[in-house]
Order: sequence, then structure tokens, then C-alpha cells
Amino acid sequence: MNSGNFFAELKRRNVYKVAVAYAIVAWLLIQAASILFPTFEAPAWVMKVFVTAVILGFPVALIFAWAFEITPEGIKRADEVSPDESMTRRRSWKLTAIIVLVAVVAAGLLIFQFTRKANVNTKVNVAVDSKSVAVLPFENLSSDKENAFFAQGIQDEIITTLSKIGGLRVISRTSTANYKSAPENLPEIARELRVANVLEGSVQKSGDRVHINVQLIQADTDAHLWAQSYDRQLIDIFAVEAEVAKRIADALSATLSPQEKARVETKPTENSDAYVLYLRGREYQTRPDNFLQDFRSAARYFEQAIALDPNFALAHARLSAVTSQIYHWFEPTEATKQKAHAEALESLRLQPNLGEGHAALGLYLYYEEADYEGALREFRLAAETLPNDGDVGLYIAAVLRRQGRLTEAIAAYKRAEAIDPRNQVTLYDASQTYFGLRDWSNALRGLNRVLQLAPDSINVKIQRGYTEFFAKGSTAPIKVALESIPANVDPDGVVTFARWDVSLMDRDPAAAERALASCRLETITSQPGAPLPKSYLQGCIDLVRNDTARAQIDFEAARPALEKTVANSPQDPTRHAQLGLLYAFMGRKEDALREGQRAVELKPLTRDVIEGAIAQAFQALIFARTGETDRATSEIERLLTTPFAVDYSDDSITLSDLRTRWEWDPLRNDARFQKILTGPEPKTVH
Repeated sequence: MNSGNFFAELKRRNVYKVAVAYAIVAWLLIQAASILFPTFEAPAWVMKVFVTAVILGFPVALIFAWAFEITPEGIKRADEVSPDESMTRRRSWKLTAIIVLVAVVAAGLLIFQFTRKANVNTKVNVAVDSKSVAVLPFENLSSDKENAFFAQGIQDEIITTLSKIGGLRVISRTSTANYKSAPENLPEIARELRVANVLEGSVQKSGDRVHINVQLIQADTDAHLWAQSYDRQLIDIFAVEAEVAKRIADALSATLSPQEKARVETKPTENSDAYVLYLRGREYQTRPDNFLQDFRSAARYFEQAIALDPNFALAHARLSAVTSQIYHWFEPTEATKQKAHAEALESLRLQPNLGEGHAALGLYLYYEEADYEGALREFRLAAETLPNDGDVGLYIAAVLRRQGRLTEAIAAYKRAEAIDPRNQVTLYDASQTYFGLRDWSNALRGLNRVLQLAPDSINVKIQRGYTEFFAKGSTAPIKVALESIPANVDPDGVVTFARWDVSLMDRDPAAAERALASCRLETITSQPGAPLPKSYLQGCIDLVRNDTARAQIDFEAARPALEKTVANSPQDPTRHAQLGLLYAFMGRKEDALREGQRAVELKPLTRDVIEGAIAQAFQALIFARTGETDRATSEIERLLTTPFAVDYSDDSITLSDLRTRWEWDPLRNDARFQKILTGPEPKTVH
């Protein structure tokens, strides 16, 4: 067949028309999928597989168009059809008409999308404050790539300095961390961050010399409002940070009050080495995952900075804050509590109006003392000197949540998000508020947004899997999340705990044992943050196997460690509850009931709606494991409507947990419990 006949044959067999039709329909399908898949919260890989299948289908469609023909008798192989039997002109015209119709629909959709985007962009631009600014990550130009922390630290400190100016709206580093240093798509980034202006910069550190370039850009016009280079000694870096802040305020016509000017110009330390150590500590403190190892590293660097300059008030404040985080999440000991308090007081003694000092004291009152009114007072004092600090707004929302003022808390989270739209911590915390209310769709939506910003966040991946489990009743999403985590990644044992937990939910003790065997740690941190000896987890595996004799040996091995955690943290309700559950597994009913009751007394719901609900959920499980069936089912019925009686562990009260978890097996034959399991999940009351 010569080339002329070949192309004529392509035309006769309608291969061209099929190609055009396929391309248009494929585009429409992909557009529809891009809308529908996120709506139904499909994983990202589903879209990738769909697009790949559509692409692979194109050559298949062309081959079928060439190999087969439509005749009056139906579809036949092309080599069996003579030219006069091929599709008539009328049928060919119909195919052309269909193609034109589909093309018109595609064009209409395209116009709609562009119009919609333009309208959205117009609305966003109208709402943008002309005095708003985002500081993008500074490029590290140092030959030593280990100095990347220094470039990040300078960016962080410039943001902190700018945040002290009430006339500006400043986006926190959390929202800007994932952007490039000098991106080409500034207008798009500005729209995402809802700002009018962007500050770019670079840092080069060599010994005790620092070279900094900065430029302030109006995002929608790409106009350079101001630019400057600085070549200074390391000890003079604070003057640079202050000058940059004042020049930005001038360029954006924001007036500094005398008090703001004084705060901006205050040098945090006279010791450059102490400042470098402080910046290293901040790099660990601001990482997105709440890992104990990161908090400890941050505390160590802050302590080293203070050793070089005991009058470094800001370092004292940061050390207090990270110590409070360690207390709250991992080590609620008296020594940790006293250290957090002492460091906060020292920071305010050295600098009474230090916003970070008031924030640290507020965090201490919040985490260690559960003095929520006192914490609110300190956070509001901090907000006066740090009006753009996203963390302060986050803490205010979190305190309102603890007080049970849930409608106010949700509104406060939304305000914080409006100021700082890509702050991962704010988005995560807001998602956990919906999680506590059993509003799974909003909780998942929030977790998905966090994962878009921090796709490698291990905790959020796992918690998203659990949230899908609560919503759908299948453990598959948890296992999918765990499979996406590399085998050698297991900070504090949280991945091992989740693998152990989901294996036992599936009644697969062998898989649970493999999970424990793969972890070198002897103490494993649960998702809620409680340290559990391996022997305790092994004892639970034994119970699932109905090997009660072996279970008692393992639980006895774990008992001293869990009793010690209570002795070290006598005011922590979760430690008492966990010990009570151990006693229940061991058949020590009186001890189990005592510890469960002590947990409830330490944090009643009237004092703390989150920890109070968790303590009561533990108590319900202890009732179930000690033969107090009526008390257990009564508590379950009430807790199914109680906010925050839900967790990423065995104390969680949802229908999915009750139907799936082995811990509730003693209630399986109870009629009231069976009735609970058959009904829909009741609405959480708040």
C-alpha cells in the first residue's frame, strides 16, 4: 500500500475521527475525575491510575478503528468488508455530528473553568490586604550545606520580627516552608497565601561573616518595592533583622508605634555563638511531626545557648515551650513541669514584655496546670506584642476547645486559618476538633489538606487511616497508610504500635508479633503518646491467642514499668488509666477499678472535655474487662454521644471500634451491647 492509499484508507475507516473523538472524550473524563475523585476523598494514586488507563486506551482505540468497520449488518473485520459495504456517508455524517457536539461541550466546560478561576482569583484579590506579606524560604548560598538551618533561622527570625508590627499581616514560616526560595510563579503563591507582597532572600554564612540579600516584591505586578544587600559580622545580624522589618513597614506604609519600634530593635543576645545554637534549636522545634527526639534535640540546643548567655530571655522562653510540649505529649513528670515553669518565669524576669515569654507561661498553665483561664490571659498578653503569631492564635483556639466552648473553638481555628492559610499545625489541630466531634468528613478533609502540605508526615498518614476506619469500619485504610511508610522509619515506635494495633484488630497475632520483632525499642510509644513496654504489647497478643498463662507472665513483666510511670506522673490520668487496664487484663479487678476511677477524678469532664472523655472511655473498657457488663454498656451508650471519647487506640468509643477491637470481646454475648452494635452511630452532642 502506497502512502496515498494508506492515508485515504485511514480516512475511509474513520481513524482520524475516532482519534479526535477519543481525545475530546478523554479530556472530558479527566476533568470530571479531577472534580469527583477529591469529592469522594479518593487516594491520589486513583487519579494517576485513571489517567494512565485513559492514555493507554488511545492506541487501542485507533487499532480497533483500523481493524474493524461498521456496516449495515453490524461490526465486521476490515479485511472482510469491501469499500461499498463500508459506513455510508450518512452514518459518517452522524459520527462527525457527535464529534462536533462533544467538542462544543468540551469548549463550554473549558470556558466555564477559566471564568470560574478568574472569578475566584478576583474575589481573592479583592480580599487581600495591601499590607500583607509572606517571607519565602531563604536560599542557602553557603558552601557548607550544614548551614541550611542558619538560612531557615534567619527567615524565621525576620518573620518573628515582622510579626511584632500590628500594621502588617504576616504569614508564619509554617505556611511558607514548602515553597522554593525564588519561585517563578509568585502571583499563584501570593493567591495561595492570600498576600499582596512577598519577601525573597538568600543567606551566605562563612565563619563569623554573614551576607544577606533581600527583596520585597509586589506579587501581582512583579514590581520590586525594595531590595538591599547586607554584609555583616554575625553579632550584627540582629540589626539587619530589625532594619529589614522597618524597611518593609515603610515600603508598605505601615506605621510603627514607639513600643513596636522598641520591640523590633531589641537584641535577643549579645553572644553570636549562643544565637547560632538557638537557631539550631528552632529548626528542631518547628518540625511538623511532634516527635520526642526532635523536642529533646531542640531543648538541648536551647540549653547550650543559655549556658553561653544566661540572659538570653528568648532562649529561656523557647526552652520552656518545648519542655511543656515534652511534658504534655511524652513525659508528664514533676521535674519536667518544674523546669517548664522556671524557664518561663526566667524569660519574663529578664524581659517582662516578651511576647514569647507570655506565650511560654500560657503553654505551661495550659499543659501542666490545666489552668485554662490563666492560660487564656497569658496568650492574650502574648497576642498584644505578637499580633501576627499564628501559634498564639492556635493556642487560644485550643484552650477554648479544652473548656468545652467548641463552637467558639471552631470559629477561632477558622480565624487562625484565615490569617495563616497553610499553617499545618493549625489545620491539623482543627481537624482533630472535628475528629473529637466524630465529624469524619470534615476531619478527613482537614487531614488531607495537611498531607498536601506535608506529604511525608508519618503521624498524619496513620491518623488519616484510623479516621477512615472510624468512618467506614474497615481496617484497610490503616494498612494502606502503613504500607506507604518505609520499613526503616519508626520514630519512637509509633509505626510499630500502629502495625501491632491493626494486626490485632484483624485477629492476626502472628502479624502483630512480626511488628514487635522488627522494632529494636523496648518501650514503644502509642499513637496517643503513652509509653508501653514491649512485654505489655506481647501480653495482649497472648490474650488474642487465648494463651492466658503466657499473657500473665508478659503482663507481670510489664507491670513494674507501668507502675513506675504512675509514680513519676501521679497527676496524669492517662497513666493511671493505662495501669488500670493492665490490672484488668491480669484479673486484678479491685486495683483496675481503683486506677480507672482515679483517672476520672483527676480530669473530670467539667474541667477538661478532652482528657476527661478519654479517662471515662478507659474506665468503660476497664468495666468491660472486669465483668462489670452493665456499667460498661451504660458508659458506652453515653460516651457514644460524648465529644472526644475517641482516640487512635483501644480506649476509643466508636461503633467501628466496638465492632472490631478484641478488647471489647467480653461484651459480645450481652444483649444490650449487641443492640448498640446494630444501630447507627448516634450524633455527638455539643
